[in-house]
Formats: sequence, structure tokens, C-alpha cells
Amino acid sequence: MTISMNAVGQLQTSSKPTDFWSSVRFGGGIGLSFGDGFFSGTLAPSAIYEFNDQFALGVGLNGTYNKQKDLYKSTVLGGSLIGLFNPLRAIQLSAEFEELNVSRNWDDRLGLTNDNYWYPALFLGAGFRAQNVAIGIRYDVLYDKNKSIYADAWAPFVRVYF
Repeated sequence: MTISMNAVGQLQTSSKPTDFWSSVRFGGGIGLSFGDGFFSGTLAPSAIYEFNDQFALGVGLNGTYNKQKDLYKSTVLGGSLIGLFNPLRAIQLSAEFEELNVSRNWDDRLGLTNDNYWYPALFLGAGFRAQNVAIGIRYDVLYDKNKSIYADAWAPFVRVYF
């Protein structure tokens, strides 16, 4: 008589699955500017997912309203995708693609044609990072001075994610 036994084992670890929301950080920007007959307001929320201490990927929204009395008013709406890379704890490199719909309406007395167009921007940036704050500069490689809502291809940034 032959007795045979087979045993199969599986090693299980006791680590819990990663909770998606514990790696999500929220931030954004709020802008307000006004002067003699001028008003500008911006709301730009964003969120990133941190894959680890070096890489993060995120999305953002942008809404801006501008008005210059007796000249024009504009509405800018759009979104963006951002990638962040921290080669060292204090250094942050970024690439951000932004697509904005620009609607600009001139005062009828000026005789100018109203504008409504999509404007893409691709920002490459570098900055210094401390905890959840990064300060640096970015450059729009697709910059078009006739269509961009930004005054220059170079722009400083401050990023804060909680």
C-alpha cells in the first residue's frame, strides 16, 4: 500500500492594499486683480496623485474672467495635465500641458473682431521644493505672443499641495 500526500503553500504578506486617496494631493490657485476700470479673477483647482516620493501626475481646471471698462471682456476656460519629478528631495522638475478656450469680446465702438479660439501651452519648469511647497520658473515652449493669455513665455510659479 502506498500513501501519498501533496501540500501546496502560498506566502502571504500582511501589508494592506494601498489606498488610492491617501496618495492624492489637492491644490490650485486663486487670482484677483483690479484697478482703474479693470477686474480679473481666476479660480484654478488641481489635484495630483503621488506614485512615490519622486513621481506625481495630476489634472487641473482653469477659469478666468477679465474686464477692462470700455475696451474688452474675456473668459478663459480649460484644463491641464501635469507631471512632476523630484530627482532630489529639494528639486522639482515639471511638464504641464494646458489647453484653454479664450473668448474675448471687444467694445463695439472699437470696431475690432471678437475672438474665440483654443490655445495650447506646454510648460517645462524647475523649482526648489520644501515639504508640500515648490517655488520656481516655467517656460511655455509653444508660446505665441498674439494668442497667449500670458504676458511672457517665462512665468514664475508657486505650487502648494495638501
